[in-house]
Amino acid sequence: MTESYVIIGDGVAGSSAAETLREEQPDAEITVLTDEGEALYNRILIKEFAKGKLPAAPISIHDEEWYAERDIDLRLNTLVVDVDIEADEVTTHEGETFAYDKLLLSIGGTPTQLPVDNSDAEGVHHFWTFQDARAIKESVESAEKGVIVGAGLLGIDFAAICGAQDVEGKYLMRGDSWWRYALSNEGAEIMHEAMRDVGVEPVFDSGVDHFEVDDDGRVEAAVDPNGDRYDCDFAGVAIGLNFNTEIVEETPIATDNGIIVDEYMRTNVDNVYAAGDITEFHDVILGERAQNGAWGSAKEQGTVAARNMVEYGSEEFRWVSSYSITHFDFPFLSFGHPTLGDDEVEATTGEGEWRKLALKDGKIVGGVLIGDLAPQSAYKQLMREERYVADQKETLMQEGFSVEDLKAASEQ
Repeated sequence: MTESYVIIGDGVAGSSAAETLREEQPDAEITVLTDEGEALYNRILIKEFAKGKLPAAPISIHDEEWYAERDIDLRLNTLVVDVDIEADEVTTHEGETFAYDKLLLSIGGTPTQLPVDNSDAEGVHHFWTFQDARAIKESVESAEKGVIVGAGLLGIDFAAICGAQDVEGKYLMRGDSWWRYALSNEGAEIMHEAMRDVGVEPVFDSGVDHFEVDDDGRVEAAVDPNGDRYDCDFAGVAIGLNFNTEIVEETPIATDNGIIVDEYMRTNVDNVYAAGDITEFHDVILGERAQNGAWGSAKEQGTVAARNMVEYGSEEFRWVSSYSITHFDFPFLSFGHPTLGDDEVEATTGEGEWRKLALKDGKIVGGVLIGDLAPQSAYKQLMREERYVADQKETLMQEGFSVEDLKAASEQ
C-alpha cells in the first residue's frame, strides 16, 4: 500500500525531510503544510538582506515548482490547528483534514515578546522569518537611533543591521557582557569592541522596563530598569523562542520545552516524528537531552527523521552543530553546546583571538572560537569521537592545534 506522509512546517527540517522521503519512497503521498506564504528560504541569509547587503532573489531556496516536480503537495498559508493522534489526521484552520501514516512536526518556534508596556509598538521588531526581515529593512532604513535587546546570538544580528544602516545603536544587556553564559570577559570584550566599531554601544546591567511611544503609537524610547532613557525609532528584540508545542498539548505526545524525541527523531507516539528547533532530542554525544536551533542541525534532523519514518532505527542523529557570525572583520564560530558541561578551558591565543572548550566528564561537548577558526575540525573530531581530553588542556589551547598534538603530548 502507498504510504502517506504529512509534514507540518516547511523550514529546512521539513523541506529536507520531504526531499529525503521522495528519494526513499518514490510512490509515497507527501504533503507539506506551512503557515508561511512562501516556500523554503535561507534563514541564514535573511540577516544580510535586512542589512541591505543582499537582494531578495538569492535567499529563496525552493519555489513552488520544486515541490511540484517532485510530486510533493505543498500547501502555503495553511495553519494546522489540530492533531488527532487516534484518527491519524491533522486539521487546518479552514477545516480541511489530512490523513497520514506517518507525521513529522517541524513547527519551530515564535520569537518571545518582552513582557513590558508597548512591546508591540510600531518600530519594535522580532527577527525570525523573511517577512520579519523585510519589515526590519524598511524600518531601519529610515531610522536614526536604535535599541537592541537580547544579549545572544540572535541579538547581535540586530546590532549588525544597525551598524550596516548607520543607525546609532544602544545594545541593552541585563548582565555584564554579551552571551555571558558562553564567553568569559576576555572573549566578550572582543565582541564588544566589534560592536562599538560599527556604531553600536553595549550598555551593561540594563534591559527594558518599558517602551515609550508617540501619539501615533510608534516607539520613541526605551526605558531600562534603572530609569535610564534611550531615544530610538527602531528597536530589535531577540530574547529567545517560545516553541510551538501548543498544537500537541492535548495529545499524548510528550513535551517539555519542546517536543521530546529519541536519537531517531521519533516521539513517544510511534508514527509521529519531530525535527528542527522544536525538538528536545537525545544527543548521543552529550548523553542527555538537548536542543539546537542551528541551520545545519535542523537540516540533518529532517533527513534523519525521514529515513527513520521509512525504516525506524535505520539512522541515529549524531551531529556536531555550528553557528557562525560573519558581521565583523574577524570570524566567530560556536559549535556543539558551549554553555553546557562541568569543566572548561579557554585561552587568548593572539590579538583579537580567543577560544574556549566546554568539557563534560573530560570530553569536549562544545566550544567557541573567535578570530582563528583553524582548530574547529580537530575539536569537532574529538567531540564526535568522545575522546577523553581533560588531561591535555594546555595542548588543546596551543596555537595551530591538531589531533596529532594530543598523541605527541602523551608520548612525552
